[in-house]
Amino acid sequence: MRRTVYWSPQQGTVIPVDQWLGLAEQRFSPGVREMCCREALHCPFEVARDNLQRTAQLSLDGRTLREIVETQGRAVEAAQQSGALPPAFAAAECTVGTLITGADGVMVPLVTQQQKDQRRATELAQRLEQGRSSTAAVGRPKQGSDGPFHEFKLVAFYDPDKAHCQVVGTAGDHAVAGRLMRREARRLHLTQAKVKYAVSDGAEWIAHEYQRQLPMLDVHILDYYHLREHVIRASYGLYGEGTKKAEQWREEMMGCVWTQGSLVLLDRLGSYLRRHRTGPKHEALASLRDYLGQRVAMTDYPTFRQLGYDCGSGPTESLCGRLTDRLKGPGMRWDESNAEAMMALASLYHSGLWDTYWKAVRAAA
Repeated sequence: MRRTVYWSPQQGTVIPVDQWLGLAEQRFSPGVREMCCREALHCPFEVARDNLQRTAQLSLDGRTLREIVETQGRAVEAAQQSGALPPAFAAAECTVGTLITGADGVMVPLVTQQQKDQRRATELAQRLEQGRSSTAAVGRPKQGSDGPFHEFKLVAFYDPDKAHCQVVGTAGDHAVAGRLMRREARRLHLTQAKVKYAVSDGAEWIAHEYQRQLPMLDVHILDYYHLREHVIRASYGLYGEGTKKAEQWREEMMGCVWTQGSLVLLDRLGSYLRRHRTGPKHEALASLRDYLGQRVAMTDYPTFRQLGYDCGSGPTESLCGRLTDRLKGPGMRWDESNAEAMMALASLYHSGLWDTYWKAVRAAA
């Protein structure tokens, strides 16, 4: 196909055929961009490039494909922030009118400034040796991170049978995550849910942001299995790791908190603390007591079970893995903004908004 290209100093370049095909502002059609994002969301860019070549006869180099995907991820972020991408459901549509929320942090590997400097020095030496010109983009180069890992934060909303889910992520701090909590709760009409509560691992920043941003929640529950991890550590300090006594004590304490509540467990711990007033055993027991004492309201499991509440944060932790799985392949290192863009695409996919978003993109083309 031949394309006629018009240019003038006043209007710049105009290609009528590209406008007719929806390519006036993008070099690639919405369909090509969607295929690139779908492939690259589940495999490395080089593999995605080969898959597109074999299945769709699209010949793209790895760098171009990566630019398409990361640019589209940033477009998804912008749509989420502006409200142009509403959630796929509302609180009133959830099973028995119940909406659950969770938040968590997950470490993502980033490119450090030292690694960037080394890469650039190697590239410069190779270009000089081969007589090539630079292919770097115009403008100030991106800065690397201070360390090899950074904690990204995730906020999720879902119903008891997991039929509905809305999840978003950010590279920002706890305050940014808190604003995401409030933003998504408003879009989902959280106040219209008959029952609304949070389940998390009990991190202080999560509890603080839920209390600050979503005070309308009925209760904030500590994930049962995170409490169990603390009890396991205390059992090791008390009887030794891997011993039968440690296992028996752990099961006894967890059965106590599950059927009678954390206040009864605290009373039981008091008797052990009086028996072990100093030393490593006292420190292990005191650590568990202090942790539980700060979360009494979050560990009233008998009441939560009677009300039919979910006491595990498994759905949120699963989403943490799914949103960052693409970012954690062997040897992978990311710029923070690019990692956040990939996370936005993953949140689109796992929130059931993939088709809705791309339909809007095609309509606007």
